[in-house]
Amino acid sequence: MGLVYANIELVNAGEIFLAQKGYIKQTEVKRMNVNALVDTGASTLTINENIKIQLDLLELDEREVILADGSRQKLKVVGPIEIRFENRKTTTNAVVLPSADKILLGVIPIEDMDILIDAKQEKLIVNPETPYLASLSLR
Repeated sequence: MGLVYANIELVNAGEIFLAQKGYIKQTEVKRMNVNALVDTGASTLTINENIKIQLDLLELDEREVILADGSRQKLKVVGPIEIRFENRKTTTNAVVLPSADKILLGVIPIEDMDILIDAKQEKLIVNPETPYLASLSLR
């Protein structure tokens, strides 16, 4: 299997809340479409500093992370951020890898949206067993 990329939409979830409460207009909610590398070795969403700035995400925390090369770094955690793929969405936080050239979509948001990697077609798909509504296991 080669590399799998997916077109996803990233939305400032804090601003979604503000728009729902009437504090800002829906058209003021910051959002962007990106092509993310689907990375089953990553746990969560990883973005770069540029995306953090464009979406105006809040710095929430710092975490020590282990990178693909085994090195450890202390990185910012920002959010909340809504990830949208086809008819699925989830809200999460993101790790900011400042100089990253690729957005990484990790397994936690993938599982939460109930989407799968189609190895034959090398693409991300909505779970065909639950095409209209995401399913979530609580066991």
